[in-house]
Amino acid sequence: MCAKKKGSSEKTELTGVQDLYHFLYEACNILRKFVEHESFKDYITPLLYYKRLSDVWDEEYEAALAESGDDEEYARLPEQHRFVIPEDCHWNDVRGRAENLGAAIVEALLMIEQANPDTLYGVLSVFPTDNFRDKNKLSDEVVRNLIEHLSSRKLGNKDYPSDLMGDAYEILLKSFADESKAKAGEFYTPRSVVKLLVRILDPQPGERVYDPACGSGGMLIEAVHHMKNSKLCLGQIFGQEKNVKNAAIAKMNLFLHGASDFCIRQGDTLANPQIMQGGNIATFDCVIANPPFSLKAWNRTLWSNDPYGRNIWGTPSQEFGDYVWLQHMVKSMRPGRGRMAVVLPQGVLFRGNDEGEIRRRMIESDYVEAVVTLGDKIFYGTNLSPCFLILRWVKSAERVNKILMIDGSKILTEKRAQNILTDEDVERIYKLYTDYADVEDYSRVVGKDEIAAKGYDLSVNKYVKYHVEAVRSYAEVKEEFEKAVSNVKEASEKFGSSCMTVGIRSRHNLI
Repeated sequence: MCAKKKGSSEKTELTGVQDLYHFLYEACNILRKFVEHESFKDYITPLLYYKRLSDVWDEEYEAALAESGDDEEYARLPEQHRFVIPEDCHWNDVRGRAENLGAAIVEALLMIEQANPDTLYGVLSVFPTDNFRDKNKLSDEVVRNLIEHLSSRKLGNKDYPSDLMGDAYEILLKSFADESKAKAGEFYTPRSVVKLLVRILDPQPGERVYDPACGSGGMLIEAVHHMKNSKLCLGQIFGQEKNVKNAAIAKMNLFLHGASDFCIRQGDTLANPQIMQGGNIATFDCVIANPPFSLKAWNRTLWSNDPYGRNIWGTPSQEFGDYVWLQHMVKSMRPGRGRMAVVLPQGVLFRGNDEGEIRRRMIESDYVEAVVTLGDKIFYGTNLSPCFLILRWVKSAERVNKILMIDGSKILTEKRAQNILTDEDVERIYKLYTDYADVEDYSRVVGKDEIAAKGYDLSVNKYVKYHVEAVRSYAEVKEEFEKAVSNVKEASEKFGSSCMTVGIRSRHNLI
């Protein structure tokens, strides 16, 4: 196998998300004349993963080389690497080919999958890589330009320690969603929100973590990072994702971030849950998700007679699937110690009819610990205002029959196109949660009886106490104004008198 070639022109500087955005945009521009906008990701994503695999292998090779005193044979041993890259299948091997570059890419990806059956098999092949073989669509020159563009940077874990591949895919979708009229919102959860939710749930090494709508795996990866990549995470990370390509991306992201033993299943979680235990829905210590907002394409009839008993509080209307996801997650909490965080549109807090009855039963169950509304334009791809709910199987004694309402709508940093949550913003919301107290304009602890009196409406702005300036009477304001005018007139007269006195004295001194 070919290790990293010496004399490479790759740049080693660390770059931010905005810089990565422009880097990917340039890669897509190479394809612009040859591929439809909505298909850009099908070409760029497998190439990004391929480059990432090779760069991570190189990082491990260099580390082993340094550890062994430049023993190249030792540095190439499979024991020094998390995955195998077969002979002639490294990125630099394909980069060195003179022709048939597209076919060489496809062959290398298939060989890498076959060499790693337990971790990578079926991950890269879900993308239509056969398109690379079609020279009528992509000539060797175009493929060469793509390879050279991606070769201009290192894409290893040390260069992009965050969830690079998930971010890359999300940025790619975001870049061209408007052009292709695609909806990218279901793929993109801001990293700041992910970190906040994971921090609140506080998963501990050895605990089981589950995301039933895991997308590209960002929430699961953040949970692993929160647990400091402990070996106790092995076998404890679970997710399911309906989209075939996103499920593959989640596997690749987790694998490249050191999670060598995890379970990601592909399929419709609501219609066909695949992570089971003894014939029942498996349960977990931490359940976390940002499911598709207000899903309409779900089977209401099947849910009404759910064989797994997930309709614990009822069946909502076909128009809104939000409470279907929420109840699936509640059913997935481990009895006694389970907790969950779910991102939903704010409509779940106040919509009536079937949802109103489900919400009443949910509140009466006393699982809900906190309701947090977030500001506008934080989530890409949706105009719906988001919120998140924290539920616990068992609350602490002082929180029983109470719910913390947090209005985080003003806690954000405004940007021209997209608002963000900075680290400071996240810290403010987290402190409001941990303090669990009344804070004017921002939070209030509300008893279950008060919520019942308001028809089980969870709209945060109906409970938080906001600062209101006292309205003064017209007579009081008029009197104050007239007094002020009188004071100004009196002062003006005194000033004029003083000026006259000074003038007389000045003329006397001149005589």
